[in-house]
Amino acid sequence: MRHRPIPGSSGTVREMSLLGDPVLHAPCEPVTDFGPSLGRLVEDMFATMYAASGVGLAANQIGVGLRVFVYDCPDDEDVRHIGHIVNPRLVSTDGVVVRGSEGCLSLPGLEAGTERYDEAVVEGVSVSGEPVRVSGTGFFARCLQHEADHLEGLMYVDRLTGWRRRRLVRSAAKAGLSPTPPVT
Repeated sequence: MRHRPIPGSSGTVREMSLLGDPVLHAPCEPVTDFGPSLGRLVEDMFATMYAASGVGLAANQIGVGLRVFVYDCPDDEDVRHIGHIVNPRLVSTDGVVVRGSEGCLSLPGLEAGTERYDEAVVEGVSVSGEPVRVSGTGFFARCLQHEADHLEGLMYVDRLTGWRRRRLVRSAAKAGLSPTPPVT
């Protein structure tokens, strides 16, 4: 029997920031206030992620420039990982680099083959300030790297080059999304 509420069950679904929104392209600020507003933010992030059928969501994707992300993501063995990390740092990536299909709630309906390591470790704290260390493999490692990128002001389109990037930028423009400037 479950003894705690389902993440997001008391949250409010917020509007999603889309490609081109400045909040998505700037590094997020560290969380310094661990009061009730942080707990509400995390609940709202879960509610928004679930409403959009996502597996991860960074705070800047709902217009909040703070270093927080949530996830409910399987790994390649179908083990479900659910949680949140405040002030996360991607401390390790390892294993082989795999190009896999990657999408983003801030680029709805678009995907592109994006290279990521198949192992990742993120450290940070919980909403109550307790240390958190999360290790992931496979698809979950991809999720951790993707969300950590968001907090640095990067989107997966920024990791693309050549025809993959050109194709995604064209598709984004056709969908009415403002693409990011080319990475130099």
